[in-house]
Amino acid sequence: MSADVAALLASRTVDARQAVYALPIRGRVAIGGNAGEPRVLVGALADHAARFDGLEVAQILAFVADRLVAAPVRGHIRLNALFLGASIRDAVAKGLADYTPVFLSDVPGLFAPGGVLPLDAALIQVSPPDAHGYCSMGVATDVMHAAVRYAPLVIAEMNPRMPRTFGASAVHLSRIHHVVPVDYALPTRALAEPDPVRERIAELVAELVDDGCTIQTGIGSIPDALLRRLGDRKDLGIHTELLSDGLMALIESGVANGSRKALWPGKAVTSFALGSQALYDWMHENPAIEMQPTEITNDPAIIAQHDKVVAINAALSIDLTGQVNSDSIGTRFYSGIGGQVDFLRGAARSRGGRPVIVLPSTARGGSLSRIVTTLAPGAGVVTSRGDVHHVVTEWGRVNLHGLSIRARTRALISIAHPRFRDGLAAEARTLGYA
Repeated sequence: MSADVAALLASRTVDARQAVYALPIRGRVAIGGNAGEPRVLVGALADHAARFDGLEVAQILAFVADRLVAAPVRGHIRLNALFLGASIRDAVAKGLADYTPVFLSDVPGLFAPGGVLPLDAALIQVSPPDAHGYCSMGVATDVMHAAVRYAPLVIAEMNPRMPRTFGASAVHLSRIHHVVPVDYALPTRALAEPDPVRERIAELVAELVDDGCTIQTGIGSIPDALLRRLGDRKDLGIHTELLSDGLMALIESGVANGSRKALWPGKAVTSFALGSQALYDWMHENPAIEMQPTEITNDPAIIAQHDKVVAINAALSIDLTGQVNSDSIGTRFYSGIGGQVDFLRGAARSRGGRPVIVLPSTARGGSLSRIVTTLAPGAGVVTSRGDVHHVVTEWGRVNLHGLSIRARTRALISIAHPRFRDGLAAEARTLGYA
């Protein structure tokens, strides 16, 4: 670090209390999420909530957001979740926090001047600066790249454990107004334990992944199981919003070398990472990883420029007409729209692309079918009938694209759990679907 960079860093270093006191008492602040969540600053906001009078906090998937919906914070700070995690589902259900359904590709535009959610400040987590004064957003560029660009005030935790990554993750120290030194491990996620249902789904999805495909997967047991099955493929590409341990393994083995990608050949493109400490260590100064913001990674027009995109996304339920519910259980919001539609539409427009929805056939210990005649009252349609293509359960795989309602009904009943097929068929006849 040069003397000039060191002097600039020293002039901008404050403690967490000073940092949150620099925020306006009302307005809107975007806070980083995923593994880049600035946890100390979130805690300081909660601890000093009484000084605020109507401060809105916009945040995607978070781990410690429950601090911002606790009783002492209410009336001072209001959380607006752009994607729900377990820590705030109850608060949203009780009306103590807000949920904004939005495509992940659209969030950066909301933060822009003139957008629906213009910002007064952004709170992020970065690495220490290099010799030229550039910090790195490390494992999470996602929507916060735009927040840093548009917010008039930027406050950053500086964590030596944040890996330095390449792509659009660089932030010069001069763009950061206040720096809060921290030192804690990033949150990790262990690989899911396999089970027969999800292994079977993964087996069926793997049949759709040929040599040279570019893949997108999310988080969970089905993506973990799928990625373990792709070790014999050649020249896979990665263009995804989430980088995981399973994708790291494919890159390390040479299976996912990106050699056939139209854009960023040889690079794995992602907007955030969530996984093991080994994943974060591997990402550090690794030129194989290209961090890009969600307006790039999730843009269907950019996704579609790659050939043979296979986009795999999960659902909570699907009705016999092909409407996919992914963000709510009845009227209770569970997660969010996220990047599902972005990637399904991008894959659908890719030459040889395959948009895929995956779901176990049952829920609640097998007592409830996830393939239903009609969605539960209040259940949200994330992926429309017109966007759905491949649907996979442990009982089979069907492609609904271009099928009539009657043909869709028959196809979906064929991959429902056998225990529910007769009932679904009877209800479908009543509705005139079959």
